[in-house]
Amino acid sequence: MPTWLITGCSTGLGRALAQSALGRGHNAVVTARDASRLADIVENYPDTALACSLDVTEPAQIAAVLQQAERRFGSIDVLVNNAGYGYRAAVEEGEDADVQKLFATNLFGPIAMIKAVLPGMRARRAGAIVNISSIGARITPVGSGYYAAAKAAIEGLSGSLRGEVAPLGIKVMVVQPGAFRTDFAGRSLVESVTVIDDYAETAGKRRKANDTMDGTQIGDPARGADAIVTAVEADDSPALLLLGQDAFDWFLAVDDELRGQVEKWKELTVGTGFH
Repeated sequence: MPTWLITGCSTGLGRALAQSALGRGHNAVVTARDASRLADIVENYPDTALACSLDVTEPAQIAAVLQQAERRFGSIDVLVNNAGYGYRAAVEEGEDADVQKLFATNLFGPIAMIKAVLPGMRARRAGAIVNISSIGARITPVGSGYYAAAKAAIEGLSGSLRGEVAPLGIKVMVVQPGAFRTDFAGRSLVESVTVIDDYAETAGKRRKANDTMDGTQIGDPARGADAIVTAVEADDSPALLLLGQDAFDWFLAVDDELRGQVEKWKELTVGTGFH
């Protein structure tokens, strides 16, 4: 049976994804910075679940988890880069140390995970890499510029990686969830200490004190997780999987708006060649 390695399983979509994969009979290496928070998952699936402590910004921990996973299950067939968190600030408000930490977790950590599993997948000429992004990478909401940038970066990398590894039998899929009822907008959301009054009516409206989304999101993590597993199991897995009616609607709205702008400026665009 395939073995999944999923990061960020303590809560939310990662936990639901672990339960969905295990429920369908897969093996799963479930990880979190504190593995004790995963004890109930292992209790329910003692033969097919392995819980490991993992901070994706720590190379030694990544190597240790790979060793434990291969010792227990033999190989990693599916990697899901789910670990991450949100950061809200106007671009000017973002503190350098916070931004660097955000990118370390949301971008460079997933890259390290990808590089760790690829040698085994290449040797077997099989595997799947799933990078959890966000519809925010597409709609770039005010106050979430750094988060959107980190997710857009992993999407750009995923596109290139897909072309590199497809001939080797390895799939790469990006997932863009909309708003799901997880801890993302609550406990897992960080914001800048710096507050600039001039952004009160834009980025300021999305600061935690003004955000009423937490606990009211329309997305069901269990159904979202099931959708991801179904897409990975498919022979024709999509390059991009949107999750949620909101994500679908926002994606098309942004696409239509950008297409309109591109068409409007077509004459200027195509007139830049030598004459």
